[in-house]
Amino acid sequence: MAAPTKGPRLGGGPAHERLMLANLAASLITHKSIKTTETKAKRMRPLVERMVTFAKRGDLHARRRVLATIGDKTVVHELFTEVAPLVADREGGYTRITKLGFRKGDNASMVQIELVLEPVNPKPKSAKKSAKANASEPVAAEKPADETPADETVVDEAPAEETAETTEAPAAEDAK
Repeated sequence: MAAPTKGPRLGGGPAHERLMLANLAASLITHKSIKTTETKAKRMRPLVERMVTFAKRGDLHARRRVLATIGDKTVVHELFTEVAPLVADREGGYTRITKLGFRKGDNASMVQIELVLEPVNPKPKSAKKSAKANASEPVAAEKPADETPADETVVDEAPAEETAETTEAPAAEDAK
């Protein structure tokens, strides 16, 4: 569980902060992307990540834990039925924060926080590991594969033709 924050809260006391972050999380789940201040987005990210993890579990206890934070049943239902299947293969990092600039009125740093719903692509191996793997494995694998079948087939076919010709030639000479 995340440690409680020290210092000033966002917009008032701890109860107000908790409710405000829950409302922001509900908006993010409903709209898949929202625009807010950087501070609020950074404080909301662990809350949303935890809720998505609960939604991936999908059992009744997880649903009740999310419902304790977000009071709206329709939002919780959407989280469990629509968002959770889309991020089932993802092992974390369910949100993305993109900086947008500064707000005109008070110059607050604005960001767009969104749910990452794209399918996961397997990460390619790093160049160093793949170069070492390619250098050691194919050399050992290619030598037996190239030498054994290719040489045996060539060796087997050539003597068979020569023996067939040599056996036919004496038979032809004997017939004359």
